[in-house]
Amino acid sequence: MDQDDPKTLVSTAWLAAHLKDPDLRVIDASWHLPGGKRNPKAEYDASHIPGARFFDIDEISDHRSALPHMVPPVAKFMSRMRSMGVGDGHQVVVYDDSDVLSAARVWWLFKLMGQNDVAMLDGGLSKWRSEERTLEDVPPVVRDRHMTVRRQNHRVKDVTQVSAASKLGDFEIIDARAEGRFRGELEEPRAGLRAGHIPGSRNVPFANLLNHDKTLKTPDALKAEFKAAGVDLSKPAITTCGSGVTACVLALAMERFGKTNYAVYDGSWTEWGAFSTLPIATGEA
Repeated sequence: MDQDDPKTLVSTAWLAAHLKDPDLRVIDASWHLPGGKRNPKAEYDASHIPGARFFDIDEISDHRSALPHMVPPVAKFMSRMRSMGVGDGHQVVVYDDSDVLSAARVWWLFKLMGQNDVAMLDGGLSKWRSEERTLEDVPPVVRDRHMTVRRQNHRVKDVTQVSAASKLGDFEIIDARAEGRFRGELEEPRAGLRAGHIPGSRNVPFANLLNHDKTLKTPDALKAEFKAAGVDLSKPAITTCGSGVTACVLALAMERFGKTNYAVYDGSWTEWGAFSTLPIATGEA
């Protein structure tokens, strides 16, 4: 697979070359962990890639759920994208300036909503900045654009489906959290959650998939990380993490090496770790 693939991942050089394309839409999807004390919208207002729109992961979500940034209803996603001027016929490139690669979450959301021409910017805003490429602080001129949404239900799993998969072993459940959290040796950053992992799951920390400059490793190297963690790639996969953000990094990585039969557990450990009736495991997988 080429490094630049407008359906998964594009380089800063690719984006710079296409920045003035009339049907390109750039999205800043920066999001930070609650304790990070950073305001992604304020940072976007101060400096962003030319023409970028800001995607608020917490706002464009299902507010009927007590869980953070769950998948928004289709109508809400469509209305927000229309107001951002993102719709049918657009090539979308999503980037972030986040330690947790939040752009992958929005990449996956677009895929869930049936949009295929969407890629994450490899290396994100930090790489763009390091190369001294153009930035601006003015909002883009937005024109409404309709988006046709066909929700791909197979790309997302709920707690009941994940519980069944854990018992039956018919899916590989893959956890993107750091090893200490997976093993239950570290406290969860969100209060009130138990420590450990879903029984039967494997651990592929999302950070293991990145180079030192936060670019994604090559498809072959990504595949090797999954295999080294004991993942059976012949099975369909369910990815999970803390709150459904870095699980999408695993989804993007699998897409890069050609594995497409995966889904994201939207509630992730924020849901599983909160319910005493759900079993947990500790130690190594």
